[in-house]
Amino acid sequence: MRARLALAISEQNYTLHEVDLKNRPAELFAVSAAGTVPVLVLDDGSVLHQSLDIMRWTLGNHDPHGWLPTGAKQTAETQVLLAQCDGELKFHLDRYKYSTRYVGASMEEHRGLAAGILWQWNQKLTEDAFLCGPKPGLADYALGPFVRQFANAERAWFDAQPWAALRQWLDAFTASALFARIMQKS
Repeated sequence: MRARLALAISEQNYTLHEVDLKNRPAELFAVSAAGTVPVLVLDDGSVLHQSLDIMRWTLGNHDPHGWLPTGAKQTAETQVLLAQCDGELKFHLDRYKYSTRYVGASMEEHRGLAAGILWQWNQKLTEDAFLCGPKPGLADYALGPFVRQFANAERAWFDAQPWAALRQWLDAFTASALFARIMQKS
């Protein structure tokens, strides 16, 4: 989802191939031995396997809305948020959403640990409209899909939490025209 967001906003031409993860096509394994998505095959034949790499590549080529951080402070804040999302949050989110796949994982424990991270992000959003300042950037669009996954795991529980700033930020993200555009099935 986050790779699609960046590809769309950067006005990058690409061909999207939907993949049924329960029936992965041979073409996927031909370009990605692990068979994971997303995968972006560049014109020169090189392959990007990570959504953040795809985001950085496409925005590095064309960033019409200024998503990439500028300045040392914003760059450092963005890096911390991205590392926290792709590390600690993703770890707990997986064990919260799919606790039966992990021996000994407690759904409630991992929900609580992930919620602690979201509390931090809520605090940032009480200070600014977006995670790294007054306008949306890479951190917002890279983290938004994971906050959405967390929220949708138990929407009533999520909505009952007193993190109004985070909820407002997420609602704006999911109500955006860009989000609607990338969610359309091809």
